[in-house]
Amino acid sequence: MAGPLEGTKVVELGFWVAGPATAGILADWGASVVKIEPPRGDPFRGIFMSAVGIDVPFNPPFELDNRGKRSIILDLRRDQARAIARELIAGADVFVSNLRPAALEKLGLDYATLSREHPELVYCSVTGYGVTGPDRDRPAYDIGAFWSRGGVAAMLTPEGHEPPVQRGGMGDHTTAITAASAICAALVARARTGKGQHVVTSLLRAGMYVVGWDVATRLRFGYVAPPGTRSASPNPIANSYRAGCGRWFWLIGLEADRHWPDVCRAVERPDLLTDPRSVDIVKRREHASEVVRMLEGEFARRPLDEWAAIFDREGVWWSPVQTCDDIANDPQVRASGGVVPFDAAVGLPEQLATPVDFLGTPWEAAREAPEAGQHTEEILLELGRDWDSIAGLKEAGVIP
Repeated sequence: MAGPLEGTKVVELGFWVAGPATAGILADWGASVVKIEPPRGDPFRGIFMSAVGIDVPFNPPFELDNRGKRSIILDLRRDQARAIARELIAGADVFVSNLRPAALEKLGLDYATLSREHPELVYCSVTGYGVTGPDRDRPAYDIGAFWSRGGVAAMLTPEGHEPPVQRGGMGDHTTAITAASAICAALVARARTGKGQHVVTSLLRAGMYVVGWDVATRLRFGYVAPPGTRSASPNPIANSYRAGCGRWFWLIGLEADRHWPDVCRAVERPDLLTDPRSVDIVKRREHASEVVRMLEGEFARRPLDEWAAIFDREGVWWSPVQTCDDIANDPQVRASGGVVPFDAAVGLPEQLATPVDFLGTPWEAAREAPEAGQHTEEILLELGRDWDSIAGLKEAGVIP
Protein backbone atom coordinates (compact mmCIF):
# COMPACT_ATOMS: atom_id res chain seq x y z
CA MET A 1 0.00 0.00 0.00
CA ALA A 2 1.18 3.52 -0.73
CA GLY A 3 1.92 6.04 2.01
CA PRO A 4 4.78 7.29 4.19
CA LEU A 5 4.55 4.31 6.57
CA GLU A 6 4.85 1.67 3.85
CA GLY A 7 6.93 -1.19 5.24
CA THR A 8 6.01 -0.44 8.88
CA LYS A 9 4.40 -3.40 10.69
CA VAL A 10 1.77 -2.74 13.34
CA VAL A 11 -0.05 -5.09 15.69
CA GLU A 12 -3.26 -3.79 17.25
CA LEU A 13 -5.00 -5.25 20.28
CA GLY A 14 -7.91 -2.87 20.64
CA PHE A 15 -11.66 -2.68 21.07
CA TRP A 16 -14.23 -0.03 20.22
CA VAL A 17 -12.70 3.15 18.82
CA ALA A 18 -9.66 4.97 20.23
CA GLY A 19 -7.12 2.15 19.85
CA PRO A 20 -8.46 0.78 16.55
CA ALA A 21 -8.74 4.34 15.14
CA THR A 22 -5.08 4.92 15.96
CA ALA A 23 -4.03 1.80 14.05
CA GLY A 24 -6.55 2.69 11.34
CA ILE A 25 -4.80 6.00 10.71
CA LEU A 26 -1.47 4.18 10.48
CA ALA A 27 -3.04 1.75 8.00
CA ASP A 28 -4.25 4.65 5.86
CA TRP A 29 -0.72 6.03 5.93
CA GLY A 30 0.66 2.79 4.50
CA ALA A 31 1.43 0.58 7.51
CA SER A 32 0.62 -3.13 7.48
CA VAL A 33 -1.75 -3.67 10.41
CA VAL A 34 -2.78 -6.95 12.02
CA LYS A 35 -5.81 -6.62 14.28
CA ILE A 36 -6.07 -9.17 17.10
CA GLU A 37 -9.70 -9.82 18.01
CA PRO A 38 -11.40 -11.96 20.69
CA PRO A 39 -13.50 -15.00 19.73
CA ARG A 40 -16.66 -12.90 19.24
CA GLY A 41 -14.80 -10.10 17.46
CA ASP A 42 -14.35 -6.46 18.36
CA PRO A 43 -17.64 -5.51 20.10
CA PHE A 44 -17.84 -2.33 18.04
CA ARG A 45 -18.67 -4.48 15.03
CA GLY A 46 -22.26 -4.95 16.22
CA ILE A 47 -23.02 -1.61 17.86
CA PHE A 48 -24.14 0.18 14.69
CA MET A 49 -26.92 -2.33 14.04
CA SER A 50 -28.32 -1.92 17.54
CA ALA A 51 -27.92 1.88 17.38
CA VAL A 52 -29.89 2.33 14.15
CA GLY A 53 -32.37 -0.39 15.06
CA ILE A 54 -32.32 -2.15 11.71
CA ASP A 55 -30.36 -4.93 10.07
CA VAL A 56 -27.67 -3.27 7.96
CA PRO A 57 -25.07 -4.95 5.73
CA PHE A 58 -22.10 -2.95 7.00
CA ASN A 59 -21.01 -0.58 9.76
CA PRO A 60 -19.58 2.72 8.41
CA PRO A 61 -18.04 3.89 11.74
CA PHE A 62 -16.27 0.53 12.21
CA GLU A 63 -15.24 0.55 8.55
CA LEU A 64 -13.66 4.01 8.89
CA ASP A 65 -11.45 2.96 11.80
CA ASN A 66 -10.55 -0.53 10.56
CA ARG A 67 -10.25 -0.41 6.77
CA GLY A 68 -7.12 -1.93 5.32
CA LYS A 69 -6.29 -4.14 8.31
CA ARG A 70 -6.00 -7.89 8.52
CA SER A 71 -7.88 -9.66 11.32
CA ILE A 72 -6.83 -12.65 13.39
CA ILE A 73 -8.98 -14.12 16.15
CA LEU A 74 -7.13 -15.38 19.21
CA ASP A 75 -8.63 -16.49 22.51
CA LEU A 76 -6.08 -14.79 24.73
CA ARG A 77 -7.33 -16.68 27.77
CA ARG A 78 -5.26 -19.58 26.42
CA ASP A 79 -1.48 -19.87 26.69
CA GLN A 80 -1.03 -20.81 23.02
CA ALA A 81 -2.97 -17.76 21.90
CA ARG A 82 -0.86 -15.43 24.02
CA ALA A 83 2.26 -17.04 22.59
CA ILE A 84 1.01 -16.35 19.06
CA ALA A 85 0.27 -12.74 20.01
CA ARG A 86 3.81 -12.32 21.34
CA GLU A 87 5.16 -13.86 18.16
CA LEU A 88 3.23 -11.36 16.07
CA ILE A 89 4.47 -8.47 18.20
CA ALA A 90 8.05 -9.75 17.93
CA GLY A 91 7.91 -9.14 14.19
CA ALA A 92 6.27 -5.72 14.47
CA ASP A 93 7.58 -2.18 14.67
CA VAL A 94 4.59 -0.89 16.63
CA PHE A 95 2.13 -2.36 19.13
CA VAL A 96 -1.08 -0.39 19.79
CA SER A 97 -3.59 -1.22 22.50
CA ASN A 98 -6.39 0.50 24.34
CA LEU A 99 -6.93 -2.28 26.84
CA ARG A 100 -6.57 -1.17 30.43
CA PRO A 101 -3.07 -1.56 31.92
CA ALA A 102 -4.13 -4.27 34.39
CA ALA A 103 -5.61 -6.39 31.60
CA LEU A 104 -2.42 -6.15 29.54
CA GLU A 105 -0.31 -7.06 32.57
CA LYS A 106 -2.49 -10.11 33.17
CA LEU A 107 -1.96 -11.19 29.57
CA GLY A 108 1.79 -10.63 29.75
CA LEU A 109 1.49 -8.00 27.03
CA ASP A 110 2.45 -4.99 29.13
CA TYR A 111 5.29 -2.68 28.14
CA ALA A 112 7.71 -3.89 30.83
CA THR A 113 7.43 -7.48 29.62
CA LEU A 114 7.52 -6.85 25.89
CA SER A 115 10.28 -4.24 25.98
CA ARG A 116 12.66 -6.67 27.69
CA GLU A 117 12.20 -9.05 24.77
CA HIS A 118 11.98 -6.38 22.05
CA PRO A 119 13.72 -3.15 23.06
CA GLU A 120 13.22 -1.71 19.58
CA LEU A 121 9.41 -1.92 19.86
CA VAL A 122 7.32 1.26 19.84
CA TYR A 123 4.55 0.44 22.31
CA CYS A 124 1.52 2.76 22.30
CA SER A 125 -0.96 2.81 25.17
CA VAL A 126 -4.20 4.57 24.22
CA THR A 127 -5.92 4.91 27.58
CA GLY A 128 -8.83 6.51 29.35
CA TYR A 129 -6.84 8.14 32.15
CA GLY A 130 -3.17 7.26 31.62
CA VAL A 131 -0.99 4.38 32.86
CA THR A 132 -0.27 5.82 36.32
CA GLY A 133 -2.43 7.22 39.09
CA PRO A 134 -5.40 5.90 41.05
CA ASP A 135 -7.74 5.79 38.04
CA ARG A 136 -5.46 4.14 35.49
CA ASP A 137 -7.74 1.08 35.35
CA ARG A 138 -11.06 2.90 35.58
CA PRO A 139 -13.42 2.00 32.70
CA ALA A 140 -13.58 4.78 30.12
CA TYR A 141 -15.28 5.71 26.90
CA ASP A 142 -14.69 9.09 25.31
CA ILE A 143 -18.03 10.39 26.55
CA GLY A 144 -16.72 9.89 30.08
CA ALA A 145 -12.99 10.58 30.08
CA PHE A 146 -12.79 13.09 27.20
CA TRP A 147 -16.15 14.82 27.03
CA SER A 148 -17.20 14.77 30.66
CA ARG A 149 -14.14 14.54 32.89
CA GLY A 150 -11.84 16.27 30.40
CA GLY A 151 -13.89 19.46 30.67
CA VAL A 152 -15.21 19.72 27.11
CA ALA A 153 -18.91 19.41 28.03
CA ALA A 154 -18.66 21.91 30.90
CA MET A 155 -16.94 24.54 28.77
CA LEU A 156 -19.78 24.28 26.23
CA THR A 157 -22.57 24.58 28.81
CA PRO A 158 -23.77 28.08 29.73
CA GLU A 159 -25.14 28.50 33.24
CA GLY A 160 -28.65 27.14 33.54
CA HIS A 161 -28.39 24.97 30.42
CA GLU A 162 -28.11 21.20 30.11
CA PRO A 163 -24.74 19.76 29.02
CA PRO A 164 -24.71 19.11 25.27
CA VAL A 165 -24.68 15.57 23.94
CA GLN A 166 -21.45 14.43 22.30
CA ARG A 167 -21.51 12.91 18.84
CA GLY A 168 -19.99 9.45 18.60
CA GLY A 169 -16.23 9.12 18.45
CA MET A 170 -15.32 12.80 18.87
CA GLY A 171 -12.91 12.21 21.72
CA ASP A 172 -11.75 8.86 20.36
CA HIS A 173 -10.73 10.35 17.02
CA THR A 174 -9.04 13.35 18.66
CA THR A 175 -7.06 10.95 20.84
CA ALA A 176 -6.31 8.63 17.90
CA ILE A 177 -4.74 11.35 15.75
CA THR A 178 -2.71 12.35 18.82
CA ALA A 179 -1.54 8.78 19.33
CA ALA A 180 -0.69 8.30 15.65
CA SER A 181 1.47 11.42 15.63
CA ALA A 182 3.21 10.28 18.82
CA ILE A 183 3.94 6.87 17.29
CA CYS A 184 5.50 8.54 14.25
CA ALA A 185 7.67 10.70 16.52
CA ALA A 186 8.79 7.58 18.40
CA LEU A 187 9.67 5.90 15.10
CA VAL A 188 11.81 8.92 14.19
CA ALA A 189 13.57 8.66 17.57
CA ARG A 190 14.11 4.93 17.01
CA ALA A 191 15.69 5.60 13.62
CA ARG A 192 18.17 7.86 15.42
CA THR A 193 18.83 5.76 18.56
CA GLY A 194 17.84 2.22 17.61
CA LYS A 195 15.60 2.03 20.68
CA GLY A 196 11.83 1.86 20.95
CA GLN A 197 9.83 3.40 23.75
CA HIS A 198 6.50 3.51 25.54
CA VAL A 199 4.14 6.15 24.13
CA VAL A 200 1.10 7.03 26.24
CA THR A 201 -1.91 9.21 25.56
CA SER A 202 -5.36 9.37 27.11
CA LEU A 203 -8.88 10.50 26.43
CA LEU A 204 -8.63 12.67 29.55
CA ARG A 205 -5.49 14.50 28.40
CA ALA A 206 -6.89 14.96 24.89
CA GLY A 207 -10.08 16.49 26.30
CA MET A 208 -8.09 18.88 28.49
CA TYR A 209 -6.03 19.91 25.46
CA VAL A 210 -9.12 20.56 23.35
CA VAL A 211 -10.22 23.14 25.94
CA GLY A 212 -6.58 23.99 26.61
CA TRP A 213 -7.00 27.75 26.45
CA ASP A 214 -9.45 27.58 29.34
CA VAL A 215 -7.44 25.06 31.37
CA ALA A 216 -4.20 26.99 30.82
CA THR A 217 -5.89 30.21 31.93
CA ARG A 218 -7.19 28.50 35.06
CA LEU A 219 -3.74 27.12 35.88
CA ARG A 220 -2.03 30.49 35.40
CA PHE A 221 -4.66 32.95 36.68
CA GLY A 222 -6.96 30.80 38.78
CA TYR A 223 -9.94 32.01 36.76
CA VAL A 224 -11.83 31.03 33.62
CA ALA A 225 -14.52 33.04 31.86
CA PRO A 226 -17.83 31.16 32.06
CA PRO A 227 -19.33 29.71 28.87
CA GLY A 228 -21.37 32.32 27.04
CA THR A 229 -24.49 32.34 24.91
CA ARG A 230 -24.85 33.57 21.36
CA SER A 231 -27.46 36.14 22.38
CA ALA A 232 -24.91 37.92 24.57
CA SER A 233 -21.72 37.26 22.63
CA PRO A 234 -19.00 39.69 23.77
CA ASN A 235 -17.96 40.00 20.12
CA PRO A 236 -21.19 40.01 18.06
CA ILE A 237 -19.33 39.38 14.80
CA ALA A 238 -17.71 36.21 16.09
CA ASN A 239 -21.10 34.62 16.48
CA SER A 240 -23.76 32.54 14.74
CA TYR A 241 -26.86 33.92 13.01
CA ARG A 242 -29.84 32.59 11.12
CA ALA A 243 -30.58 33.80 7.61
CA GLY A 244 -34.08 34.44 6.33
CA CYS A 245 -34.25 30.95 4.82
CA GLY A 246 -33.67 29.37 8.21
CA ARG A 247 -30.08 28.29 7.57
CA TRP A 248 -27.41 29.16 10.10
CA PHE A 249 -24.00 30.66 9.46
CA TRP A 250 -21.11 31.94 11.54
CA LEU A 251 -19.46 35.32 11.32
CA ILE A 252 -15.75 34.92 12.08
CA GLY A 253 -14.68 38.51 12.64
CA LEU A 254 -12.29 37.71 15.45
CA GLU A 255 -10.43 41.01 14.93
CA ALA A 256 -13.56 42.89 15.88
CA ASP A 257 -12.77 46.49 14.94
CA ARG A 258 -11.00 45.47 11.73
CA HIS A 259 -14.02 43.51 10.45
CA TRP A 260 -16.87 45.65 11.80
CA PRO A 261 -16.94 48.12 8.85
CA ASP A 262 -17.20 45.20 6.41
CA VAL A 263 -20.23 43.82 8.24
CA CYS A 264 -21.89 47.25 8.42
CA ARG A 265 -21.36 47.69 4.69
CA ALA A 266 -22.81 44.22 3.97
CA VAL A 267 -26.01 44.89 5.92
CA GLU A 268 -26.22 48.44 4.52
CA ARG A 269 -26.12 50.01 7.97
CA PRO A 270 -23.40 52.69 7.92
CA ASP A 271 -25.10 54.26 10.96
CA LEU A 272 -23.78 51.40 13.10
CA LEU A 273 -20.26 52.73 12.62
CA THR A 274 -21.15 55.80 14.71
CA ASP A 275 -23.93 54.39 16.90
CA PRO A 276 -22.77 54.84 20.55
CA ARG A 277 -23.68 51.21 21.23
CA SER A 278 -21.52 49.78 18.45
CA VAL A 279 -18.81 52.28 17.62
CA ASP A 280 -16.00 49.98 18.80
CA ILE A 281 -15.48 46.58 20.41
CA VAL A 282 -15.65 48.01 23.93
CA LYS A 283 -19.11 49.45 23.29
CA ARG A 284 -20.27 46.37 21.37
CA ARG A 285 -19.22 44.22 24.30
CA GLU A 286 -21.09 46.45 26.75
CA HIS A 287 -24.22 46.37 24.57
CA ALA A 288 -23.74 42.87 23.18
CA SER A 289 -27.36 41.74 23.44
CA GLU A 290 -28.64 44.84 21.63
CA VAL A 291 -26.08 44.56 18.85
CA VAL A 292 -26.81 40.86 18.37
CA ARG A 293 -30.54 41.60 18.11
CA MET A 294 -29.90 44.34 15.55
CA LEU A 295 -27.82 41.98 13.43
CA GLU A 296 -30.40 39.21 13.79
CA GLY A 297 -33.00 41.51 12.31
CA GLU A 298 -30.79 42.40 9.38
CA PHE A 299 -29.80 38.84 8.58
CA ALA A 300 -33.42 37.67 8.66
CA ARG A 301 -34.11 39.82 5.57
CA ARG A 302 -32.34 37.59 3.05
CA PRO A 303 -31.69 33.87 2.43
CA LEU A 304 -28.19 32.56 3.03
CA ASP A 305 -27.41 32.22 -0.68
CA GLU A 306 -27.86 35.97 -1.08
CA TRP A 307 -25.86 36.74 2.05
CA ALA A 308 -23.05 34.49 0.80
CA ALA A 309 -22.61 36.59 -2.33
CA ILE A 310 -22.84 39.84 -0.35
CA PHE A 311 -20.38 38.69 2.31
CA ASP A 312 -17.83 37.62 -0.26
CA ARG A 313 -18.23 40.86 -2.19
CA GLU A 314 -17.81 43.02 0.91
CA GLY A 315 -14.94 41.02 2.43
CA VAL A 316 -16.92 39.66 5.38
CA TRP A 317 -15.34 36.59 6.93
CA TRP A 318 -17.97 33.89 7.45
CA SER A 319 -18.72 30.19 7.23
CA PRO A 320 -21.94 28.17 6.78
CA VAL A 321 -23.12 25.83 9.53
CA GLN A 322 -23.14 22.58 7.55
CA THR A 323 -24.93 19.29 8.04
CA CYS A 324 -23.43 15.95 7.04
CA ASP A 325 -25.44 16.18 3.82
CA ASP A 326 -23.91 19.59 3.15
CA ILE A 327 -20.41 18.24 3.84
CA ALA A 328 -20.89 15.30 1.48
CA ASN A 329 -21.74 17.72 -1.34
CA ASP A 330 -19.31 20.53 -0.46
CA PRO A 331 -17.09 21.16 -3.51
CA GLN A 332 -14.22 22.32 -1.29
CA VAL A 333 -14.37 19.09 0.69
CA ARG A 334 -14.13 17.20 -2.58
CA ALA A 335 -11.38 19.36 -4.03
CA SER A 336 -9.25 19.13 -0.87
CA GLY A 337 -9.44 15.34 -0.66
CA GLY A 338 -11.83 15.04 2.30
CA VAL A 339 -13.78 12.25 0.58
CA VAL A 340 -11.99 9.35 -1.05
CA PRO A 341 -13.10 6.58 -3.42
CA PHE A 342 -13.59 3.29 -1.65
CA ASP A 343 -13.60 -0.25 -3.01
CA ALA A 344 -16.77 -1.54 -1.33
CA ALA A 345 -18.92 -4.51 -2.27
CA VAL A 346 -22.09 -2.83 -0.95
CA GLY A 347 -23.12 0.75 -0.29
CA LEU A 348 -21.88 3.95 -1.90
CA PRO A 349 -18.25 3.74 -3.09
CA GLU A 350 -16.95 6.60 -0.92
CA GLN A 351 -15.44 7.03 2.52
CA LEU A 352 -14.17 9.79 4.77
CA ALA A 353 -10.45 10.51 4.46
CA THR A 354 -8.23 10.71 7.51
CA PRO A 355 -7.29 14.39 7.90
CA VAL A 356 -3.69 14.41 6.62
CA ASP A 357 -2.25 14.24 3.12
CA PHE A 358 1.36 13.44 2.17
CA LEU A 359 2.09 15.02 -1.18
CA GLY A 360 5.42 13.26 -1.55
CA THR A 361 4.23 9.83 -0.43
CA PRO A 362 0.48 9.88 -1.07
CA TRP A 363 -1.75 7.32 0.62
CA GLU A 364 -4.75 5.54 -0.81
CA ALA A 365 -8.02 4.53 0.84
CA ALA A 366 -7.72 0.83 1.53
CA ARG A 367 -10.14 -2.01 1.05
CA GLU A 368 -13.07 -2.64 3.36
CA ALA A 369 -12.58 -3.50 7.01
CA PRO A 370 -11.92 -7.22 7.48
CA GLU A 371 -14.47 -9.69 8.74
CA ALA A 372 -13.69 -10.90 12.24
CA GLY A 373 -10.85 -13.43 11.92
CA GLN A 374 -10.84 -13.20 8.12
CA HIS A 375 -7.04 -13.57 7.91
CA THR A 376 -6.43 -15.93 10.83
CA GLU A 377 -5.11 -18.84 8.81
CA GLU A 378 -3.20 -16.58 6.40
CA ILE A 379 -1.36 -14.88 9.27
CA LEU A 380 -0.59 -18.17 11.01
CA LEU A 381 0.86 -19.57 7.79
CA GLU A 382 3.09 -16.49 7.57
CA LEU A 383 4.28 -17.25 11.10
CA GLY A 384 5.40 -20.70 9.92
CA ARG A 385 2.46 -22.84 11.08
CA ASP A 386 1.32 -25.64 8.79
CA TRP A 387 -2.25 -26.75 8.23
CA ASP A 388 -1.96 -29.60 10.73
CA SER A 389 -0.87 -27.25 13.50
CA ILE A 390 -3.63 -24.79 12.54
CA ALA A 391 -6.15 -27.61 12.83
CA GLY A 392 -4.75 -28.38 16.27
CA LEU A 393 -5.19 -24.76 17.33
CA LYS A 394 -8.82 -24.95 16.22
CA GLU A 395 -9.39 -28.13 18.20
CA ALA A 396 -7.85 -26.53 21.28
CA GLY A 397 -10.10 -23.47 20.96
CA VAL A 398 -7.17 -21.10 20.45
CA ILE A 399 -8.68 -19.91 17.14
CA PRO A 400 -12.22 -20.40 15.82
